[in-house]
This record gives sequence, structure tokens and C-alpha cells, in this order.
Amino acid sequence: MEHAVSTDRDPAEEAGPLADAAAADAAAEEGGTETDGEAAATQAQAAEAAAAVSEAQAELAAQRELRERIEQRKTEKAGPIAAGAKLSGQAADLLAAVRAVESGEPVDPALLRTAAPAAAPDRPRATAPPRPRPEAEQRTVEPRAAAPGTVSAVRAVLGEGGAPETLAGQVTDALGERAPEVLRENPWQLLAVPGVRPEQADGFARALLGAACGPGDERRATALVSWLLERAALQGHTALEASAVRSALAGHSVPDPDGAVRHAVEESVVLRFPEDDEEHDDHGESEGDDEHDEDASESAERADPAGSGAGEAAEPVPVLLGLDRYALAEDALADGLARLARTGQDAAWEEAAAGAPSPSAAELIRAVAGHGLVLHSGGEAARAEPVALASAARALGVRAVVAVHSENGRDRLAADLGAVTVAGLLAGTEGPGRDADGLFALDLLVVLDAPQLDVETAAMLVESLADGGRLVLSGDPVVLWSAGAGRVFADLLAAGVCPRISSRTPDPGPIGELVSGIGIGELNQVAAPGKEVVIVPVRDAGEAVHRTVQLVAESVPRAFGTEAGQTQVITVGHGGSAGTRALNAALKQRLNPGPGRFGGFDPGDRVAYVPSPGRTLQGTVVSADAEGLRLECGGAAVTVPKDRVEQAVRHGWALTAHQTAGMRWPAAVVVLPGDAAQGLSRPWVYTAFSRGDRHLSVVHGVDQALPKAVSDIPSQERTTRLRGQLEALLAPAAQPG
Repeated sequence: MEHAVSTDRDPAEEAGPLADAAAADAAAEEGGTETDGEAAATQAQAAEAAAAVSEAQAELAAQRELRERIEQRKTEKAGPIAAGAKLSGQAADLLAAVRAVESGEPVDPALLRTAAPAAAPDRPRATAPPRPRPEAEQRTVEPRAAAPGTVSAVRAVLGEGGAPETLAGQVTDALGERAPEVLRENPWQLLAVPGVRPEQADGFARALLGAACGPGDERRATALVSWLLERAALQGHTALEASAVRSALAGHSVPDPDGAVRHAVEESVVLRFPEDDEEHDDHGESEGDDEHDEDASESAERADPAGSGAGEAAEPVPVLLGLDRYALAEDALADGLARLARTGQDAAWEEAAAGAPSPSAAELIRAVAGHGLVLHSGGEAARAEPVALASAARALGVRAVVAVHSENGRDRLAADLGAVTVAGLLAGTEGPGRDADGLFALDLLVVLDAPQLDVETAAMLVESLADGGRLVLSGDPVVLWSAGAGRVFADLLAAGVCPRISSRTPDPGPIGELVSGIGIGELNQVAAPGKEVVIVPVRDAGEAVHRTVQLVAESVPRAFGTEAGQTQVITVGHGGSAGTRALNAALKQRLNPGPGRFGGFDPGDRVAYVPSPGRTLQGTVVSADAEGLRLECGGAAVTVPKDRVEQAVRHGWALTAHQTAGMRWPAAVVVLPGDAAQGLSRPWVYTAFSRGDRHLSVVHGVDQALPKAVSDIPSQERTTRLRGQLEALLAPAAQPG
């Protein structure tokens, strides 16, 4: 058998920032940007996407509430203290504390908190023992139940407008207790429900409003602007250029796209960046040519503030539009990263560097000694370096915690390391907990799998670190980016505002050699004397499914002495003739046949549970009862309520590459049927091919599309603001890469 594939073919088309709704629906279902391969506009997919988003609303609502309190505190502390006027900021806090003492009332510790100095303390604080993992660490977070009367009223409005009444719960989750009134005032708010398309909202509006509505209705245009940005967020964008939004509005028959964008900004439906340019934008038209020329000149000055002359040839700064949730997250993240980056030198770390297990680890320790924010890049073998850093820090008495993306990643680390998942750390179910100020009780946070951090999760992590703390973000920059909006790790690498340590520790063996080549755009033939890498050519999807089952059930276990459960099947999407659904059905029939008596599941079935978009837990079905489906996920008992099973649980013998990010198994079987070609890219192939430690089988039916994807199709670009913010805040102190 061959051990690699080469030659060329035209690349698959990449989706743009405002790709069609089918691609976005697949992204919502996937938690990423992979191709489903089915008709993505069907009602089943729409409902699945909606359920996936609503599952995370409760968790995200708590995070947004905390972030709003943080922003309010920042605003108060930044406020002026005018003579004779009411005190604000820290002065107001101190006055409140004094009055509390005088009245004998207890004092809120947050009122007495002052900013820590930039330099680290003379000696590290004493270490805290790692917090033991709870027995049932994974709990289902359900959205807050709406009043039954609200749901009934929404159902009535939906019926009146000819929309499916089954959407009532999702509409209520999206629009809140005033959902019936909101829908009557603006029927296009139905677009807030994931999976609803503009033409469906138009029909609903016509049924409710009759002749009173039309394509140019301001309510329609405003709802469309918000919908476009929400759809873009599913593809990873935290903002879009205003020109792209206007073009998309024109495509939806909005007669005045310029006016629609202005109205959306005025109504605070979306935010505009830069904020100091309200009269003109990058559309190329203005009230007068002179005014537009002046506007372009000002934009060029912003691009080249030093007047070096480079700005003369630079294009005007594009105007961006963004939703407030992502704008707030990026603002908070940029401020928090800048705060950490200003943490000063601590000479005590030099002693730790001397005993590092490798040159790269020693270099990383020295970087952390001098800086509060450090990036570390490398493959699977390089994970040992940030782990060595955390161990060295604990030996010095520093409270250090290692956080990873998934339970699979946590369990691959030594048990005495006390590693936690990012989700568990934020929820307080793992790690050292929080102090009286609500901050993590630690001095050093090392985050592995950093490319999987979306902007909201990263903002919550950074805002939870105390002044003077240190943060290390470590990961492989070639893997698929986060399922959520943003590209935090890539933006930090591109900004170059803090030290970056590139590991010199390669991944071993034929798989490591193959993946290293893919990372630089080359699909090389590798020697695999122990059958570490095997290519299995197939003619069609049916043969691909048959050969996959044969590999998982017989060939791989026989050759490597593993169990079938130690092999993970990976494919491009859920749908299609060789997607996860078809593969899981065939694998269940072979590995755990049964009638599916628990909603399609039987005891012993291997499953993938998605408690929130972008987070996948692997587990096994134990039983089911009136409360729901009972699973065992990584040693923890999980009960999925009956009404969530259909949307949140799938069979898990086969997963998509996005779902496998941050996880590895002894063996991986990557399935590439002919209809998978459009979903391939270099990061996809790199991620999928690097999931097996000992063995990789590639069921190959895409012909020359595979090498073409590796050589010519890099990551799909994401529009974000974080890099520019970081450069503006930290460019003077930028460090060499």
C-alpha cells in the first residue's frame, strides 16, 4: 500500500465572510465550519442548530453578566472626580468603605481593592494544593424556564403568522419574557432564532402586518443587519466590514443599504469601528467629494500616525460593524492581555530554568520570568515544555494551574499535575477556585490547546487573573481554530506584542513526520515499516463505509493490539453518504448492535455529548429513565434530560475534525469520501491526521483534492479586531518573535 499521496487538482471554493445560509447552518450544527454534505436548509438542521445555541445560553448569560459588571466597574473607575461634584471611581469606593466603617456595617472587600504594581512580588506566594476533581464534574446546564403563559402567547403569535408553533420555546429563549410583544412590533425578530431564514421571516411579517410591510421597512433592515453578523459569528468572525454588510443587504432586496446600516448603528443594534468616524465610511460615497477626501486622509493618518510616508500608499482603514457581545469581549480581552503583558521581571525564576528538561523548556521558563504574557507553539510532543514550566513554578512555591480544552486532553497528562479543563476552571468545578474578589486563586495559568479559545472564553479567563499574574498560551498554530467567534491565539501571534517560544521538539515517528510536512503545505511520502500510516483507496462512499468498519473492528486491533474503542473515526461532516451519521450507524451495527431502545441508543453505545457549541464530551450510554439518558463521560456520571437528547447526543464512533480538536487516541481512521473534497483545507487535514498516537489510516476517495488542499487552501480568514487593539496598546513594548 502507498503511504502518502501527491499531485494536484483545483482547490475547493472557500466560503467568504457572508457565505450562504447552508454553510452557516452546517457550522452551527458542527460548532465549527465544516461541510455537512446535505441540504443544510432543512427544518431538521435548523432545529438542531437552534438547540445547540440555546443549550449554551445559560452558561453564556452568566459570563456576559459578569463581563457587564466588569465593564461597569471600569467605567466608574475611569470617571472624573470633579471638585464639588459627586465622587466616582476609586474615590467613591473608598468613601463607601469609610461610611460603612463609621456606621458599623460590614465592608465589601472589593471596595478596598487597589491595583497591584506591575512588578511581581519579591518572592512567590506559597503553593496551594490542587483541588481534587469532583466525582460528577460535568453537569447539564439548562436554560432558565420561561413562564408558561409567555410560551403560550408566543405560540399564538407564531400560529397567527403561519410559523411553526414548535418554535415557541426557542423564540422565548431568544427574545425573553416580552417575546410576544416584540414579535408583534417587529416580526423580523424571528430571525433571532437560529435556523430561520430571511424569506421565512418575510412571510411571517406579511401574515402579521399585511400591506404595512415591505423590503425597505426599517425593522426588517435592522433585523437583517443583526442576522448577518450572527451568521458571520458562526463562521468565526467577530466583526464584518461595513461594505460587506451593505452588499449582503442589497442581495436581500433592501433598497437603501447605507441607510439600513446607519439606522442599525443609531439604534445600537450593532457597533461601528472606528467609533470616531460617524459621518463617513468606506463605501466610497459621501455628501461631498471634499468631505470624502478629508475622511480618507484622516484614515491614512490613523494607519501611519508617525508620518513616515508609508501611510501615503496605505488603503483607508475599513469601517467594521460588530455585535456588542463580541465587541465587549474583544475590548475586555485586549485590556486584560495588555495588563498581564506589563507584569515585570521575577529573578526567582532563573533557578527553575537551570533545571529544565530541555532547551525549549528552559527558554520558556526564562521568558515567563521576565514577562506576564508568553506564547508557546509546538505539536503534541511540545506539550511537555509548558507542563515542565508549571512543575518548576510549583517547586518555587508559585500557585500554577494547567488548563486544557477537553477532558481527553486532561486525562493524557500525569494525574499528579492536577490539570483542569478550561470549562471546569471557569465554572469553578475544577481548579483552585476563586478568591474574595472573584479572581482565580493562582499566580500562573498555563493554557494548552490555546487555538481552541474563542474570544468570549479567553476574555473570561483573562479577566479572572489578578494583577501581577502570569499567563502562558500554548498550542499548535496549524490546527483548526476555535468553534466560537475569534482567533485569539492567531491574533496574538500576528500582533507580536509578547514573547513567543517556538518549540524545537518535533512529534516523533512516521505520523509526526507526515504531519510536520502538512503543516508547511507538503503532503510527503513517509516510510512506515510498522504500518503506522496506511492509505486505503476507495471508489465510492459505500466502499468507504465498509472499509472503515473493517479497519475499526478488525484490522487495527489485530495489528496493534488495541480495542475497537481506542480507534477514533474522523470525517468532514455529519451528513452525506459517508458522514458521521452513516458511519456511526454502520459501526453501531457491527460493534454494539441493538434496537436503540433509549431514543436510538443502547447501553454500551459510544456517544458524543455536546453540552455547548464547540465542546464535545465522549462517553458511553449506561441506561435511561424518567430523568433522561444516563452517560459515563471520563469517569463522571452525566444525565442528559430527555428533551435534550436528540439535539445534544450523537453516536460517537465517528466525529468531525472540529469535534476532535484537543483530543487524541491510540489510532485514528480518517474517512475522505468523494463528496468531502469541498470541506478540506490544510488545517483540517493537519488536525485530522494528527489525532492518532500510534496509527493513522486514511480511507481515501478524494483523488488529487487532498494534496491540493494541503498545498493551496490555508485557513479561512476571520475578521476580528483583537490584533489591531493589541498593537495599539502594546506595540511600543513589542517583543521579537
